[in-house]
Amino acid sequence: MTQLTAYQIYDLLNRARPLWLVKIDLSDASLWLVDLSGADLSWANMSRCDLSRATLIKTNLTRANLTGANLFEALLSRAILIAANMVRADLTRADLGKADLSEADLTESNLTRASFSVAALTGANLNNANASRADFSKADLSGANLFGANLALANFFEANLSRIRARGAKMQRADLNRANLSGAQLQEADLSGADLTGARLINADLSNAILNGADLSGADLTGTLFDGVNLSLANISKADMSKVRKGGIAAAAESQKPARTTGGLLDIR
Repeated sequence: MTQLTAYQIYDLLNRARPLWLVKIDLSDASLWLVDLSGADLSWANMSRCDLSRATLIKTNLTRANLTGANLFEALLSRAILIAANMVRADLTRADLGKADLSEADLTESNLTRASFSVAALTGANLNNANASRADFSKADLSGANLFGANLALANFFEANLSRIRARGAKMQRADLNRANLSGAQLQEADLSGADLTGARLINADLSNAILNGADLSGADLTGTLFDGVNLSLANISKADMSKVRKGGIAAAAESQKPARTTGGLLDIR
């Protein structure tokens, strides 16, 4: 792809809509505040592009290259980002509500305070991404890779996190109220202070996870693996611990400050 001059880009962006810009090369271009709503930018090269505060509502960015792109406060609601390459992109405070990011690569991206409410992130790669305080409420992250991601204070209310791979993820004080974590791999994850009330953790693996001060009241722990879990000061009232897999709950028993077990069953059968 031949890189366009600034004049050629300006000319293209001011043509009649909708814009058809498939496979266009906009790498390193300065497009802050640009309006590309509804444009077809599938397979486009937008690496290192400055799209801060750009409007990309309903834009097709399927398989687009957005590595290192600046999307600070960009509007991407309902955008199509299927299999997009967004490695190390800056999406701080961006709006991706109801966007489709299935199989997108967000490795080491900055998602701080970004909104992914009701978005599709099935199979997405958020390896070592910084998504602290991000909003994933009611989003579908089933099968996503969250290995080592910073998800502290993130909102996952009623989100689908089934089968996620989140070993070592930092999820301190995350809101996981009524989230679906069935089959989730949460080994060594830090869930201290997290709200897991009413969450589904069926067959999840929380080996060596930190649940210090977490609220698991009313959680479904059928088949959950709790080997070496730190449950000190955790609230497990109304959580049926009798159905967890054998070998868990050692840390709660050893802690000097035991878990609150009102209504909870610690007997592992």
